[in-house]
Amino acid sequence: MFFHHKELAYTVRVDKPNPVFGRMLQQAIGGPEGEMRVMNQYLFQGLGARGPKRYRDMLLSTATEEIGHIEVLATAVAMNLEGAPSAMVDDVVTNPLVSARMSGIEPRHYLTSGYAATPADANGVPFTAAYLDIGGNMVANLHANVAAEAVGRTLAARLREMTDDPGMKDMLSFLIARDTMHQMQWLAAIEELNPQHKAAPVEVEDEGDYEQYAHQFFAHHDEPVPEDAIWTNGTAPDGKPFTTAQPAPALGQMPELQPAPMDSFNGPESTAPAESSGGVVGKVKDAVDQITP
Repeated sequence: MFFHHKELAYTVRVDKPNPVFGRMLQQAIGGPEGEMRVMNQYLFQGLGARGPKRYRDMLLSTATEEIGHIEVLATAVAMNLEGAPSAMVDDVVTNPLVSARMSGIEPRHYLTSGYAATPADANGVPFTAAYLDIGGNMVANLHANVAAEAVGRTLAARLREMTDDPGMKDMLSFLIARDTMHQMQWLAAIEELNPQHKAAPVEVEDEGDYEQYAHQFFAHHDEPVPEDAIWTNGTAPDGKPFTTAQPAPALGQMPELQPAPMDSFNGPESTAPAESSGGVVGKVKDAVDQITP
């Protein structure tokens, strides 16, 4: 059950409407770094969470907070579109490289939404659930959440650098601070769930002869590996020593594929004799013939 409060999670103030900056704010709504990503990610992780209820509660509370952040950003987009003529396109972005790339105002803000935000990124690409990381393992999910907050915080910092509007800077500073908290809470929960810093899922052990590869860095380059790097010559977070293999070992065989059937048309040098043909294409054709009137 969710409740909606009429007051925003944070005050949105726009001193000078800026439609191009409104377009850039769309990335923080519907981009892969955006609030729709983390809101849905935390929501579905929480809805499927098993075990101690406090982790489910933490996920769902934070997902609900992210809904409020979407509302804040959508309000900011709408306010940046208010009273902003198209003539502002050439001078509203402080960074000329961004101005050239953005190519002006997002047409769908006028054609589709009527001066409102859309569930899309800065290029008008609709949000997709393919951005979500939901693995069903709590430790794995929390690691994904740390990364999601890190890239989201990076985006918010870049957006703050791209505006001179005091109200927008203030709003983004608030969102950056909340991203700090969320990173810290996920890291704290990981520490609580996995104090030995095992690889997720923690109940899976590296078995037998394979264990030798579990802490070995494969150097796929000719340059010497840095001796002072923890991942080449130090101790892993789980307390086991790292080692290095240089050059990286080739542990498999030379690949040798069987010839393809003639009806795949891979070329005469790649196909089997006609009597062995048929294969997938033939089976598909037979199936189509059976259902064709």
